Amino acid sequence: MSDENFAFPILTVDAVVFQLVNNKLTVLLIERAFEPFLGRWALPGEYIPKDKSSHQALEHVLVHKTGISTKQLELIEQPYAFDSPERDPRGYAVTVMYISLGRNITPGGHKDMDNAQNPQFFPITELPELAYDHANIVTFARNRLKTLSTSTNVVGALLPGAFTFLQLQDAYEAIFGKSLDKRNFRKKMLSLNLIEPTGDIAKDGAHRPAQLYTFRKVQSKNLDQSFD
Repeated sequence: MSDENFAFPILTVDAVVFQLVNNKLTVLLIERAFEPFLGRWALPGEYIPKDKSSHQALEHVLVHKTGISTKQLELIEQPYAFDSPERDPRGYAVTVMYISLGRNITPGGHKDMDNAQNPQFFPITELPELAYDHANIVTFARNRLKTLSTSTNVVGALLPGAFTFLQLQDAYEAIFGKSLDKRNFRKKMLSLNLIEPTGDIAKDGAHRPAQLYTFRKVQSKNLDQSFD
């Protein structure tokens, strides 16, 4: 096979940052300021320089385009590279996708932000039309989050350190996009040994006092992924 069949791809990084807002799973997007896809919403991303790692590029793009630092996030994993030859009209581009979770994140607060592109969190069920193949990337990331949510303590990154069962169920329902039976959910979560009571009680004037829980440090593996 001749050398003309080979080409070095452009290497980029894209960030999928999830958080819960009003019990909805949301994802961080920016409004592109340049072609291609000028004015279209997209995941925060950029080229990876030859002297930087993908993680260093991730920190740079989040700070400069959204005003968020990875220090504000619970970085989950670098799970996948998207390499479809037609995904970028500028040429063959491979992107490294990172999934991150956080809580109470407000874009735009970093002193080094210098290329902000209207960063906003959008509900996962109300996304605008996205640039490139970013709709597929978001879908992949959400499915990965569903899997992690049934096998690890990853949901703890979306919740306060202590939470009620109602808050916990709201988080899982937002991730899975469906209602869960309250009794079955409680039984399932207790059987997984992922959470433990804190010994404290949440007192809210709108609800009856409720036991507070926290996630254990250990992670469970090979669990049944159904909460029904």
